[in-house]
Amino acid sequence: MTSSPPIEILLERSFPRTTNALLGEYATPAYQGYQLEAWVFDDKAERQATETAFMAAGIHARLRSAYKPLMHFFLEEFSWASLQSLVIEYPVLAQAPRRFLLEAYPLAALLPQGVSLHWEGIEVTTSSTPVRYRVWAERSSGSQETYLVEAPNRQHIDHVDEAQCSPCGWLRLTSPQGDVSESFVETDYEALFQASMAILSSTPWQAASPYFEELNFTVHLPSSDRRLAWDDEHISLAEALHEELYFSTLEYFQHRAGLALGDRSIQPGQIVPEVLTQGDEPYLKISLQPLDTSQPQRDLAELDSAQQAIGVIQIDQLLAALGGQALHSTTRAGRSVDARYLAGSDRAVIISAGQHANETSGVVGALRAAQTLSRHRDAHLVISPLENPDGYALQGRLIATQPRHMHHAARYTAFGNDLQSQPLGQPFEHAIREQAFAVSSAGLHVNLHGYPAHEWTRPLNGYVPRGFEMWTIPKGFFLILRHQPGWQAAAEQLVESVTQQLAKVPGLVKFNATQIALFETHAGTLTFPMLHGFPYLISEDADQLTPLMLITEYPDETLTGEPFVQAHTAQMATVVAAYHAFQTLSLDS
Repeated sequence: MTSSPPIEILLERSFPRTTNALLGEYATPAYQGYQLEAWVFDDKAERQATETAFMAAGIHARLRSAYKPLMHFFLEEFSWASLQSLVIEYPVLAQAPRRFLLEAYPLAALLPQGVSLHWEGIEVTTSSTPVRYRVWAERSSGSQETYLVEAPNRQHIDHVDEAQCSPCGWLRLTSPQGDVSESFVETDYEALFQASMAILSSTPWQAASPYFEELNFTVHLPSSDRRLAWDDEHISLAEALHEELYFSTLEYFQHRAGLALGDRSIQPGQIVPEVLTQGDEPYLKISLQPLDTSQPQRDLAELDSAQQAIGVIQIDQLLAALGGQALHSTTRAGRSVDARYLAGSDRAVIISAGQHANETSGVVGALRAAQTLSRHRDAHLVISPLENPDGYALQGRLIATQPRHMHHAARYTAFGNDLQSQPLGQPFEHAIREQAFAVSSAGLHVNLHGYPAHEWTRPLNGYVPRGFEMWTIPKGFFLILRHQPGWQAAAEQLVESVTQQLAKVPGLVKFNATQIALFETHAGTLTFPMLHGFPYLISEDADQLTPLMLITEYPDETLTGEPFVQAHTAQMATVVAAYHAFQTLSLDS
């Protein structure tokens, strides 16, 4: 067996905190009497402490958030008292018309009851001055107020040579005589990210992939998360930086290999940003490490009421209890991928979960469904509840320090690819699907997935996650049905039947309606068809193993407690409904 490589540190450094740098340069006698406005990537406590320090030096300062500036205006500067209505004019960029509406998410959900909100888009061209929101507020007394809320952005070419318009640090100085000067400020947050990308491009990677076992970004970011009074939403610079480091690194290697951005077959190795909200100044260490083969401990839970992701030991025990024929493959890190084949006289169905291992509700939902279906005398199914155990172990490792974050680094395998993009005939994760199809000849694969339960952003590269624009904010429980040629009619029958049954799950239609209404306020009209309160999409895929594949998309990433129970209940109900519907489909086409 090949020994693991030693740890190699590619970069280790701290970054002077932007707020300290501003104080060092401008909290001096030369600037007494000045007004200073700055937009930085920092939390409220640090910005307010810096304002106080400037005041002590005789300088009036206002430090605002460069991230989600309109939301922070309403959270920190605006009075909600006696508010009756709001009209908000937002910037419209030609390349991303609704981006600044997304940056304002979830404002519409935070308004006091009875307050009306109207949005008006104004086309802009970004230049050397910040783009702006304009807010008109009307009070119950009839008085009206107008505010300009600036949103500094910069035009730049990103790490894969694409043009971007991204939130940025900004400084405005007004002298006692009224002279104004403005300039871009590279904040510590931006500098840390740029240093990371520079290391990627300057490192002499080997010719063949995978290029490493684990590429680790250890980050200390002294900026606390801020929970919002709506659902699972919070504002987190740390989480946003995790997303930037992970996806930007994937994109760098895709671009380097001449692949399309978003190509899921790339195998650079496991990319692990560990962004901790701690320290006195931003710190970054980039290192190459051996694969982590440990197994995080998770609490034992009653399956039907599990409040969070369950452990691998429990998964193995539940699989064994189902009986049937054991199927097995192995991951890059040596972990086992296990499934069970229960032979019967029904039409066979494959049930899988955990392909993207930070989407954890499907694992529980798949096992609950398999337990339910296995009680039927004629049950015929393959249950593969955890297809990506390397990613699942990483998710467990990451939530130990940041339990409320999405952790998309746990999405793919330890090779760095999506298991669905693995070539056929290899012994790794995708092999479990090939075995499942070989033993069962299943006509339907129910593939349980999830997506973020709160907003997903990449603020240093255009704000909206590239390639995942459709998933940036929650929009309810969503179904995708892919079919081989000639199976369109069967796919339509299946979606009709499944959504009809899902509408009977208590609270699920209402849950969808609430999320879709907020989605449409900030992201535009949902363009997908609806059946019985559920958005769905049907498309043809000639390459998939089974004639039909039903994919669920529940906004589950980060959920715990009762919302997690609701998530895996919806997943279970989908599997059971799909299994029974498939038995009665007309398959003459």
